[in-house]
Amino acid sequence: MTRYNILILVAAGGSAALLLGALAFQYIGGLAPCALCIWQRWPHLVAVLLGALGLFVGGGRLIPALGGLAALTSAGIGVFHVGVEQKWWEGLASCSAGSISGVSTADLLNPAVDVAQVVRCDEIPWQMLGVSMAGWNVLASVALAMIWFALARRP
Repeated sequence: MTRYNILILVAAGGSAALLLGALAFQYIGGLAPCALCIWQRWPHLVAVLLGALGLFVGGGRLIPALGGLAALTSAGIGVFHVGVEQKWWEGLASCSAGSISGVSTADLLNPAVDVAQVVRCDEIPWQMLGVSMAGWNVLASVALAMIWFALARRP
């Protein structure tokens, strides 16, 4: 296995690990994601797919550059999310207030129907060492982007 392939596996595997961790928090830990949490996942999925493509297609600079951009995109969304959590700026209307759009009147009036509340982006449901999940995503995504861009710069 070449150094290129190993670094592709590390970079794409890091994104896969972040996705699996987020899904574990959601489905095992019971922490429902907000809209910004879900948005941070999509670029990691793109990075995983680019990693798979890079392994099959081989060396080149375009795939690692795109992988780095995907990781930085997730980091950027994460920075915005951290700012919303810390009340540095306003978040999106779709995840900062309870919305009942899309719920029928019959469901609202039926006590047997469970109408889930909107998960707020401006609340921190979990943190470690004073850093929220969004903050950890920023740190990990920047590290992964550095690996991707190091691959893109190689001769």
